[in-house]
Amino acid sequence: MDFGYTEEQLRIKRGIREFSKKWLSEEVIAEGYKNRGIDPKVAKAWVDEGWGLYGLPEEYGGIPVDHLTMTMIIEELNHAGGNIPMAPNLLIMFDMAEFGTPEQFQYAMDYYKDHGYPPYCLAISEPEAGSDNQGMTTTATKDAEGKIHINGVKTWVTSGETSDGFIVVCKDEDPARENKEMSMYLVPANSPGVTIEPLNKIGMQIMPFAMIHLEDVVVDESALLGIKGKGFLQLMKNFEWERIVLLAELLGEAQAAMEDACAWVNERQQFGKGIKTYQLVQEHIVEMQIVLSNVRNALYRSAWKMDNGIPVNNDAAMLKRYGAPQLTDVCSRALQLMGGLGFTDQTRVSRLMLDCRGFQIGGGTVEIMVHISGRGILKEYAKGVEDPDHLYTL
Repeated sequence: MDFGYTEEQLRIKRGIREFSKKWLSEEVIAEGYKNRGIDPKVAKAWVDEGWGLYGLPEEYGGIPVDHLTMTMIIEELNHAGGNIPMAPNLLIMFDMAEFGTPEQFQYAMDYYKDHGYPPYCLAISEPEAGSDNQGMTTTATKDAEGKIHINGVKTWVTSGETSDGFIVVCKDEDPARENKEMSMYLVPANSPGVTIEPLNKIGMQIMPFAMIHLEDVVVDESALLGIKGKGFLQLMKNFEWERIVLLAELLGEAQAAMEDACAWVNERQQFGKGIKTYQLVQEHIVEMQIVLSNVRNALYRSAWKMDNGIPVNNDAAMLKRYGAPQLTDVCSRALQLMGGLGFTDQTRVSRLMLDCRGFQIGGGTVEIMVHISGRGILKEYAKGVEDPDHLYTL
């Protein structure tokens, strides 16, 4: 086992850190949270300087890298001190590369290079169907002329307020729970019948939510993304990588909170001496570092397994279950160490804590992660009874 970065990975990490110093100052990030979106110039620079092209197909102008390197890139980007939108933007581009036709992906790539962000955002959840994907009732029905009519409501759509289009997950023809046939369709935001309702949330305001109302929205059959009827399976494939990406984002933010807390503790004086000499303060610091180390190890191992063709459904779910609450706690401890100052908007630790807290819900709740990984772990151990060597890969 080699726990070191390659020279190329170190070059990329240093380059992104320099990018952040130039484009992602605390003032720029704080303004993004205030204005419900990052300055488009920053997103464009991320792509123009090549960082936003990592992980995308070379034949379209991308720079292929493995999942492990991609994970490090996303962690380093969010280490700038916020839920920087360019990381979730890449998730959309990954989906377009995975499921889109050459024409669909070429359009998305051209748009991405021109604007710095993709032409779509993902619309999955509904008011009555969050973790319960099978409960969604948005439908796509085909008329006699071959047109697709989409009806339903999507909510908690990240970037839905500002995106020019949506990847809408729909039930095919029938909204019944028993119907497992789902498809994904590309829907322009300016389509007749689309109404966008902005939503407020307590964290991650830099990537605002929206509710999307779809009332007899008509698209061509060519708007289908991926395979008809296989949208749910595509979702599941998306979620494994999405959970790894989300935890990379959170890890970057929690690492920033840790550094702020340590800088404060090293300088703060109380009762005539530095608070760094107090054992209860040291306990916070030690517990925070344990979490950061554990999450990073689990995160990188999950990405490594993806790169080696090893299933990560259990790993990604456990990573989310453990990492999201624990990284929230890292930020909460950072706030505690900074005392009254940490509870003001003069520091970023409270913002980082709320961002991490939100990811205990987004991308699948931490409770659902127990359901997913619990079943999977038992199946894996059952395999290990027949093949003892199999246990060593768990």
